[in-house]
Amino acid sequence: MSSLDLTLWIPILATWVLAIGTLVFAYWQLRQSQRLHSATTLLDLRERFYSPRLQRSRRSFSAWLLQTDRKDEPTDWEVTFFLELLGSLTRAGDLSPQLVRSAFDTWVSAYYVCLTRPVNYIDRWRQEDHDDSIFADFEWLARRVLEQDHRVTPEETPAEELERCRYLLQGETRLEGLA
Repeated sequence: MSSLDLTLWIPILATWVLAIGTLVFAYWQLRQSQRLHSATTLLDLRERFYSPRLQRSRRSFSAWLLQTDRKDEPTDWEVTFFLELLGSLTRAGDLSPQLVRSAFDTWVSAYYVCLTRPVNYIDRWRQEDHDDSIFADFEWLARRVLEQDHRVTPEETPAEELERCRYLLQGETRLEGLA
C-alpha cells in the first residue's frame, strides 16, 4: 500500500468511525430523553391524580362502586377517563410500564376489580353502546398489573380479592378533595 492509499483511507475510516459514534451517542441521548419525558409525564399524572378535582371524583366513583345496588352508570366519569388515559399512554409506549405499575398499581387493580366484579360494567357498557373500545386501554393495563401483582397470591379467592379492593375504595370515599 502506498502512502497515497493511506492518506486516502485514514480520513475515510476516521469519518465513518466519527459518524457511527455520533449516531450511537444520538441514540443514547434520545433514549435518555424518552425516559426522562416518561418519568416527568408520570409525575404530572401523579400530581393530577392527587389534585382536589380528581380526589372528589375518586370519592364519588368509589362510593358508586361500593353500592350494592348500583345505578346503571356513575355520575362522574373522571376517574375512568384518567385510568383510560394512563392505559393508552402505557400501551403506546409513551410511559414506562414499570413506572406506571409502581405509581398506580394499587388503584388500577382496585378500580378494575370492583368495576368488573360481581357485575362486569365495562362489558355491559360495551354491549349497550356496541363499542368494544370502551375502556379497552384501562382494561389492558389492569390485566397487566393484576398478572404482575405480587400481592395477589394464588391461594386468594376472587371474593378475597374483591374484598381487598373494596377496602381500598372505602378509603377513597373519605378523600378530602377541596372545593
